[in-house]
Amino acid sequence: MVTSELDDAASVFLSVRSRLFGIAYRMLGSANEAEDLVQETWIRWQGTDRSTVLDPAAFLATITIRLALNMAQSARARRETYIGPWLPEPVDTRDDPYLGAERGEALSLAVLILLDKLSPAERAAYVLREAFDYPYSRIAELLESTEVNARQIVSRARRHVADGVRASAQPVEPEEQGKLLEAFMRAARKGEIAELEGLFAEGVVSTTDGNGVVNAARKPVDGREKVAKFIASFAWHFWADATFALVEANGRPGLLVSRNGEVYVFAAVEMSDEGIEEIHWVMNPEKLARIAKSWPKPGDTASLLQH
Repeated sequence: MVTSELDDAASVFLSVRSRLFGIAYRMLGSANEAEDLVQETWIRWQGTDRSTVLDPAAFLATITIRLALNMAQSARARRETYIGPWLPEPVDTRDDPYLGAERGEALSLAVLILLDKLSPAERAAYVLREAFDYPYSRIAELLESTEVNARQIVSRARRHVADGVRASAQPVEPEEQGKLLEAFMRAARKGEIAELEGLFAEGVVSTTDGNGVVNAARKPVDGREKVAKFIASFAWHFWADATFALVEANGRPGLLVSRNGEVYVFAAVEMSDEGIEEIHWVMNPEKLARIAKSWPKPGDTASLLQH
């Protein structure tokens, strides 16, 4: 009897697990922390008197969001001791392009970076509304607030995100992003300053996340000329004996770079019709472990880039 009840509990949990992970990941920007949070949700679900739960999916989402609000608060405190810029942990979205959400909102690295600047309540409200299309009444319940206040929180969060997004240029389709990312990789590898500048928007910003573990830039570099010279300065050794693979991460094309079979950097760009606006370099080994598994399997050469 107990086994049957646990099997039923597991079946219900697994049916919504993708959504729970999608909520947790958007709230925390860390796949590892999101996995831990989902596991804690499962533990709590096992200990719940499930006969009293009318809507298991909503109940599990509530547990996840409440846990995420607490974890987001502690994560903000940990950021204060992070060495250098913090970037979200990239995740493979080939099998689940929306990562458990109704829409692919609040998933790109650029937006996750902006969400990290919001309060946990604002972040939760934005994620639930924009990615999961929750009604304001439900958001109010989860935040233990009123519907009027929930609308205000969502509106404030939208405004903060919009203020951080470069609105002067038109976004680029994923296929075009992939082509521009490959062009960027080839120019970066050669260290050609003029070629790099030709790919950049005027206000391009390069940000590197290493957390002091590797020899990575600890401050963002901005401006077309400065970023081009910065990238050219390390080209001679950074790309030596490197192999490149194009992957899909956070719904966008991304670049994995390995040496001797070990991935040592993930690179992604945000671009518009004016060129590359942002370059994100993830070099913290802890954040590379998961996305490194997306490296093409032996014999699959379609995603390997020629250099």
